[in-house]
Amino acid sequence: MSKGLVVQKYGGSSVANVERIQKVAQRVVEYDKKGYDLVVVVSALGDTTDELITLADKINSAPSEREMDMLLSTGEQISVALLAMAIHKLGCEAISFTGSQVGIITDNSHTRAKIIKINVEKIKEELKKGRIVIVAGFQGVTLNQDITTLGRGGSDLTAVALAKELNAGACEIYTDVMGIYTTDPRIEPEARKIEEITYDEMLEMASLGAQVMQPRSIEVAKKFNVPLHVRSSFNKEKGTMIIKEVKKMEDVLISGITLNKNEAKITLCGVPDKPGIAVKLFGYLATSGVSVDMIVQNVSHTRSTDISFTVAKTDCAKAQKITRGVAKEIGANDVLVDEDIARVSIVGVGMKSHHGVAAKMFGILADNKINIEMISTSDISISCIIKKKDAETAVKKLHADFGLNKSR
Repeated sequence: MSKGLVVQKYGGSSVANVERIQKVAQRVVEYDKKGYDLVVVVSALGDTTDELITLADKINSAPSEREMDMLLSTGEQISVALLAMAIHKLGCEAISFTGSQVGIITDNSHTRAKIIKINVEKIKEELKKGRIVIVAGFQGVTLNQDITTLGRGGSDLTAVALAKELNAGACEIYTDVMGIYTTDPRIEPEARKIEEITYDEMLEMASLGAQVMQPRSIEVAKKFNVPLHVRSSFNKEKGTMIIKEVKKMEDVLISGITLNKNEAKITLCGVPDKPGIAVKLFGYLATSGVSVDMIVQNVSHTRSTDISFTVAKTDCAKAQKITRGVAKEIGANDVLVDEDIARVSIVGVGMKSHHGVAAKMFGILADNKINIEMISTSDISISCIIKKKDAETAVKKLHADFGLNKSR
């Protein structure tokens, strides 16, 4: 009798070569022999997606998004087939599917599609036959049968969505780190592994630069209360549980520090101070699919003002072109672009009930002669735009001074 259904997701680093694929196969088979039904979601091998993007760029620097989805979806197709072969060699039944074959239906937004529905009947049929079902992450298909991809980290979203639709007893996210850390341990070796973290905190950390999980996958997990276990594919130790509520000590202010170096700041200078300018600029950006993060508009003491905003570096060229067009249209002075910036953020539900957290953060940065260019806040986070050269110093100092180091 089955012990229940487990959805497992293995990232690219977990299946980067033949040896790692074989180790994943061994882990999956161990679960199978313990009596679990298994649906395994797999990312493309190692750096395959980046390599395909580089290859496309050599052919065409501005390729069609539809054709990019056709290209990038092949990475996962390779990994699911290889994993199925490795499981077969260990004497277990497994079958691999693409996203379209298992009925992951998406909208038409190529390269960042949203899942509309999943028809899980084929998966259930194969599970009844006693097979391990292996599903290509990161991809789906439109109602018109066009292949789509779900954006960077989209395999996380595939796993969470399948766990929800299949009412899985567990959803395990396997990666190359032991779990979620208080900050990136590559920057700060004193970073601690977090045993439990709330959906809200994890969503904030993922949105602000923590690269362990895709933000959209956390949104879905929170919406449908799918508990997630983020753990290493290289050992059997417990990782980090992402759940609805976490019991915390009263004095725990901050859960983590994040850093994002992949942003750019664009400033529209000399903007006429009159209604409708902002809606024109940000309306054009939204229509073009550019997501804007921080926005600062100076208070005008003359008849003109400046508007600064940040975007992902991947959208910088597009945003710059749109902003220059608006500048010409409204008679603004100039458009400045700064890609030498980083965003450092502190995240924690504890700051809701404590005063002075922002002041402490700003004081730490000031004491270390780190200038703040822009600030944004939410109920559980504070973010500052600073120069990239100061980024790692800022992370280390904030991590230590907010008491997150292991040695404390």
